[in-house]
Amino acid sequence: MKLYRPGWAPASAISDNIQMPPAVKNQPIVCVGGPLSGIETDLLVVPWFEDDAPAGGPGAPGGPGIDAASGGEVSRALASGEFQAKAYEWFLTPVVDRQWRARRIAVIGAGRRADCGSDLLRKLAVSAGITVRQRHINHAAFSVRGEGAAADLAQAAAEGLTLAEFSAGAYKTGEPAPEAAPDWTLAMLDRAGDAVTAAVARGRTLGECSNLARDLANEPGNTLTPREFARRASALAREAGVGVEILDETQIEKLGMGLLLGVARGSSEPPRLIVFRHDPPGAPKTPVLGLVGKGITFDTGGISIKPADGMERMKDDMAGGAAVACAMRAIALLGAPIRVIGVVPTTENMPGGRAIKPGDILKSAEGKTVEVINTDAEGRLILGDGLWYARRLGATHLVDVATLTGACVVALGRIASGLFGTPDSFVQCVRAVADRAGDRVWPMPLFEEYRDQLRSDIADMMNTGGRPAGSITAAMFLKEFSGGLPWVHMDIAGTAWAEEARPYLPKGPSGVAVRTLAQLAFERF
Repeated sequence: MKLYRPGWAPASAISDNIQMPPAVKNQPIVCVGGPLSGIETDLLVVPWFEDDAPAGGPGAPGGPGIDAASGGEVSRALASGEFQAKAYEWFLTPVVDRQWRARRIAVIGAGRRADCGSDLLRKLAVSAGITVRQRHINHAAFSVRGEGAAADLAQAAAEGLTLAEFSAGAYKTGEPAPEAAPDWTLAMLDRAGDAVTAAVARGRTLGECSNLARDLANEPGNTLTPREFARRASALAREAGVGVEILDETQIEKLGMGLLLGVARGSSEPPRLIVFRHDPPGAPKTPVLGLVGKGITFDTGGISIKPADGMERMKDDMAGGAAVACAMRAIALLGAPIRVIGVVPTTENMPGGRAIKPGDILKSAEGKTVEVINTDAEGRLILGDGLWYARRLGATHLVDVATLTGACVVALGRIASGLFGTPDSFVQCVRAVADRAGDRVWPMPLFEEYRDQLRSDIADMMNTGGRPAGSITAAMFLKEFSGGLPWVHMDIAGTAWAEEARPYLPKGPSGVAVRTLAQLAFERF
């Protein structure tokens, strides 16, 4: 019996009037060293710490000339309390010293110096970038200050300035187009060597790929169908030199992927399986990093339908798949030295007449049978087949990324992603990379007793263990498809979309996990 729906149209039926946006072609960020007075720019942005020396003093940012350049305005603002250097505070003043080549100076609060590493500097750069765009400034410079290696700080600043260029209003017709991003210069107090210059270029690439993932996650479900998602993801990856294969519903059925096909049955849109390969010349046989991303382009919950309130947000249920696709692009552009495989199963989860029902039994490509208790627990189903396929293609280490459970949002809120996996050494490796990348994660337990909640009377397991420990039992389900390999699961349900704007993150898609996945390809594990 065919598991796919006879009404599914062939791939050639993709609407020709859906135009794929061009890949990002931003100006490179220039990196210079030397005194701040020599930087020619419309606006010079300088992070200022609460424990900096008084303006005009020898320990002040940029030396004693910065306050004099402003005609004493910086010291006046500090003395009066108008500017207290709290994180993201902003104070702007003209430059009156004609020996300085900047027209204006803005000091941005950076808190205590000891707390300003790469993560905070990245956020300060995002905040500065957003503010500069809003002020219609064409040329700006950002002074790199903080605790840590110069190259790490420069990369973080370049990432932040690039992340500030994202705009979520692509479909607005009644408002002016978003302001163009300014041309940026990164100002290093010391000489900008080759390592720093390379780090800036790396940060630019990682920021651009994160923004591409945000573009994909921001697309409405009527334009970003599974076939269109496959087409766009394929184009972005191939442009960077990544090998891409797109499997249609017939090929998916031949592989026996009953979990993916089962979820897809309720939709008039056929599923796709997107496979990416980065295989650089001379790469070692092992390790082979396998990245698997959830690609639900719209999630109604299926027969176990979600409440109407907030369902429009479910267009971003493919954020994990977007992270994998755009990380593969970054991995190729940056020249990762190891082989990397990306697998993104993509479909809609709809309540059609042929949709799976609670109580149905599905059979995975691996042969495991699953009793469907809740059709809204569909992400783990398609990821199960995706993890199996990554193993079949030769992955030795697995990382999956998914907007998987509301339970993870309950546990960790919208500040950190849940991190699950085994063994601990691989989990800690991924955690360290995520921390450096600015994708905050928090480890969660996977005690074997949690698997008892997935026991089924009639199948190998159920697809949900109920409300208690919901994010953990979802991870336990995925562990069943890891084949005993080193494996990590990132639950980004709370972090893939910003519900409220922050100084360093506007409301909308965040691009979480792209930088983590890309930089993981350069680690030893």
